[in-house]
Amino acid sequence: MSISREDIEKVAVLARIKVDDEQVSALEKDLGNILDLVDQLSAADTDAVEPMAHPLDAVQRLRADEVTETNQREAFQAIAPATEDGLYLVPKVID
Repeated sequence: MSISREDIEKVAVLARIKVDDEQVSALEKDLGNILDLVDQLSAADTDAVEPMAHPLDAVQRLRADEVTETNQREAFQAIAPATEDGLYLVPKVID
């Protein structure tokens, strides 16, 4: 499959990229090669290939959901400037 000079210029305008005439001819060749490679990949028989979410059969190890620290709320609130009924009191910042 080939890509035309006009297509490259249209894409350059849409992408807001300035492309010179000599760059257009180089891009025409490079993009043509890329599209030929895509055609080759599309021609491969993938009927017997099972789709997968990830190329590696990796499984994430999860740790047990257990409490590892003790409740220290009273100790932390003892050093806080102001608390009431187990809540921290802060100054009003928005009127």
